[in-house]
Amino acid sequence: MCGRMAITLPQDAMAQVFSAAPANDLPQTPDYNVCPTMPVHVVTSDQGSRRLRAMRWGFVPHWYDTLTNGPLLINARSETIAQKPAFRDAVRARRCLIIASGFYEWKREKGQTPQPWFVDCNHGAPMAMAGIWQSWDRGDAPVQSCAVVTCAANAAMAPIHDRLPVIIRPQDWPLWLGEAGHGAAVLMRPAPDDLLRFTKVSQRVNSNRASGPDLLTPVE
Repeated sequence: MCGRMAITLPQDAMAQVFSAAPANDLPQTPDYNVCPTMPVHVVTSDQGSRRLRAMRWGFVPHWYDTLTNGPLLINARSETIAQKPAFRDAVRARRCLIIASGFYEWKREKGQTPQPWFVDCNHGAPMAMAGIWQSWDRGDAPVQSCAVVTCAANAAMAPIHDRLPVIIRPQDWPLWLGEAGHGAAVLMRPAPDDLLRFTKVSQRVNSNRASGPDLLTPVE
């Protein structure tokens, strides 16, 4: 967790919301089934200048000889991120916001097909998930990659899954991006219970090849 997301906001709207200059190679939107290793929309800041960029979802440590030289690191646990060799430098110096309309999570019960839920912000605004990133340059061209920072689930999420992306509120974007000094570690906590909205959706999204806006249609 988180292992799948959706992004429906147009690129120019994302750039405006996050006051970020957009790159030319951003992934097309809408995309209702963004999977690991696909490019995602990421906001970074360099001395207060924000950029909206495309990055591979799946953090690639600098010691990997190839992109698939080790485990696919799509998430980084907040409890251990500062100690893990793969992540500790990035969480200090290369934090980012990974932008989505929401993410999918699966409730798993013994003997049943996993049931997907779509989780978004109850006010309909874009979800800014805490992320870390770095550039890997052992291939033909540098690859910018990222991972979503996760924490323990809040009470609202717990009936579905025990983990939750760290969601950064707009007033805290500068601190997480390194624009407002040090102390970002305090942001790695569960979102308030009333921030999130949970929608039971079709099991079609269990396939990473599924697509289309009907993936977000509520089901009974």
